[in-house]
Amino acid sequence: MEHRKKLLLTGVYGFIGANFAIYWNNHYPDDRIIGIDKMTYAANPANLDSIARHANMTCYRGDIADAAFVQSVFEKERPQWVVNFAAESHVDRSINNPELFIHSNVLGVSVLMDACLRFGVNRFHQVSTDEVYGDLPLESTSAFTEESALHPSSPYAASKASADLLVLSYARTYGLPITISRCSNNYGRFQHREKLIPKVIDCACRGVSIPVYGRGDNRRDWIHVDDHCTAIDYILHKGKENHIYNVSAHEEINNLELIRKILAILGKSDDLITLVNDRPGHDRRYAMDTSRLEKLGWKATRNLDDFLNTLK
Repeated sequence: MEHRKKLLLTGVYGFIGANFAIYWNNHYPDDRIIGIDKMTYAANPANLDSIARHANMTCYRGDIADAAFVQSVFEKERPQWVVNFAAESHVDRSINNPELFIHSNVLGVSVLMDACLRFGVNRFHQVSTDEVYGDLPLESTSAFTEESALHPSSPYAASKASADLLVLSYARTYGLPITISRCSNNYGRFQHREKLIPKVIDCACRGVSIPVYGRGDNRRDWIHVDDHCTAIDYILHKGKENHIYNVSAHEEINNLELIRKILAILGKSDDLITLVNDRPGHDRRYAMDTSRLEKLGWKATRNLDDFLNTLK
């Protein structure tokens, strides 16, 4: 059977990558999905149990920074589109071990793009983050656009900003057809418990202390992972090559308010909250203008409160 398209997804067993693989399989069942995952602590093959035996899907275990491994996968599978979800993504871990983040998030991207050039891939899509822009003052009402300067605060954010610049350079220097999406904080199924929402839920259910950095007034902009998946779909099919697209549902809330909301839904006391010393370089507020993406016809359809109310 001739498949319509061969799509290579890196980080396919992780939070966003797995959700996107399921989304793509459901919407484009004739396409072939090729997955790559290094199988670090954040990967969980069970995330893809619902489509693991799908005839149009094959997964490989390996490191995207391993040129020989990547070459072998591309040579065998000949993907047409590559979507890079693979990344070390926890800010705290990047502060303790920045080299690991440079390896995966910068070198790995370079290796992937070299393979894309060698095998004539039609599109390389880099999944990036709003953290590359740095932060905004808490009292600000402004928002980052795709033309905003990059001012990353953490080694994680710097590694993602470095990758974005590298991707843009491959487009200009070598003519690689690329797109980049910069997304706000995701929530939804399969998220690792080191992330804020699942961590709060886990601690609350076990009745243990919930550490909160600083005063807890740092503001984050949340989006359901399903809306992130549809945004990437829109960008791949309708977006302009060599363009960047901000992705956000514009659901801003400060960390302390969000945690208290979760505790109230779970019927737990605010006494579980413990303020701790702030994280070095902790970003204050994120907000992005998404008008460029919305002009493609995309809009977020999921709501944070609706998701949290499913915890009842």
